[in-house]
Order: sequence, then structure tokens, then C-alpha cells
Amino acid sequence: MLDLNLKGKTAFVCGSTQGIGKAVAMELADLGASVILLARNPMALNTTLQELSRPYNQEHYAIVADFNQPEQLGQKLKKFLLENPEAHILVNNTGGPAPGLIADANPAEFTSTFNQHLLANHILAQNLLPAMKKAHYGRIINIISTSVKQPLRNLGVSNTVRAAVANWAKTLSVEVAPFGITVNNVLPGTTATQRLNAIIENRMKKLNTTDRHAVEEEMKTEIPAGRFATAQEVAAAVAFLATPAAAYINGINVPVDGGRTLCL
Repeated sequence: MLDLNLKGKTAFVCGSTQGIGKAVAMELADLGASVILLARNPMALNTTLQELSRPYNQEHYAIVADFNQPEQLGQKLKKFLLENPEAHILVNNTGGPAPGLIADANPAEFTSTFNQHLLANHILAQNLLPAMKKAHYGRIINIISTSVKQPLRNLGVSNTVRAAVANWAKTLSVEVAPFGITVNNVLPGTTATQRLNAIIENRMKKLNTTDRHAVEEEMKTEIPAGRFATAQEVAAAVAFLATPAAAYINGINVPVDGGRTLCL
């Protein structure tokens, strides 16, 4: 029987107050996990915390953290783990940098994005791996982008750093597999989130148009499914990879893009 139950499991979900991150947190809670939310907005964290379900009367927590400061993030996590030492699932999820041509990118944009994504992911994983190894159960899931398979136009900085995260994940997956730990990447396509709003507005500006509907419809022509994804659809893929049923899936990229990516 397909084992999708996460009762007794503890999941750390980053960027979990909106969009895909919040949808993932809700889904994991519904499956029975105790969820630790990580984001920088205290009010939004508290709101999301109250919305999480508790089918097994599990406890949920929140950690206020800024992913622009990876070392401080690590310190806060260490402090939390002293009182709450269990960890089974880590969902790395951080908002991407502003759209733009790579030729125009300021070097500081690369540094900032590298810190928010790769360094933060690494610090989180390093802190949680001991507990995962002890439990002989671990799921590290990185929400990245289809750009790791096929670079996206006008997302120069994002394309560069996302690829680095994907290779970090693949390397880590080999090292931790003997401990019952898997590391996988979920690659959302065009998903109806605040991030998409920024991309659409940027495209409207470049085209010098105020017709948002026309821009959206043109974008949808690139997607075989003919529509944008919902955050919940991406969360479903993340949730499956977090369950016992996905124990033998390791070191892969999973596009959730309605068929837009043209390579296998």
C-alpha cells in the first residue's frame, strides 16, 4: 500500500508564508507532519501557523529568519534544535532574484542570490542532517526552477545560481543515501504566485503595454497544458517526495511545468 503518512515526522519548510512554500507547509501538515515554518515576516508566520491543520494533534512552530543572513539563520536553527532535536524533512524554498539580462546584472546580485539559496540551503542541511541520520529517515527537497534543465530568458542571475543549487543537491544525494536520506529537486514551471506577477510586470514593461491579459495568454502558449500551475500542484509533488513512498527516489530533478520544458 502506498505510504503517504507523515505522522511523527518533523518538517522544516522555508519561505512558507506565501506561494509554493505555504502550500507545501499546508500539505505536509495535512499528511500528519509537525511543521516548522521559516520566513522573515513575523506577522505572516503567525497567520500561516494558525492555518496549519493538526490531524494528529501535532505541534507546529515558526522561526523568524532572514535568508540574506545565512549564518544568523544557522544560529537560530541551532537554538531551536537544542529544545526540539527531531528533523526528518527539509524543504528549501526561497524567492528568486529580480528578472533581468545576465549581461546587465550587478555582481552584488549574484552574491546576494548565492547567499539566499545555496549557502542558506547548505547551512540548513548541515544542521538537520545529524537528526536525519539518527532517525535513518531524511528528505531534503529543493524547490528550484526548470531553468536547471533549460535556461529561461531574462532570468540571468536566477539561471546561474539555480544551476549551482541543483549540482549541490546531486552531490549531497550521493553522500547521504546510505543513511536513508534522499535529496531531490522540484522544478516549478510558470506558477500563479507573487513571483509570477513580477515576471509578468517586467514583460509588460519591456513590451510597453498595459494589457496584462494579452501578456498572460502569450505566456500560456509556451505551455502545452495551456495554463499556469497552482501552488498546490507544485506542493503535491514536494509532499510525495517527502513521504516513505518515495524512499528510492534520489538525486533527481522533477519538473512540474505542464510540459513546457522541451528536454527530458
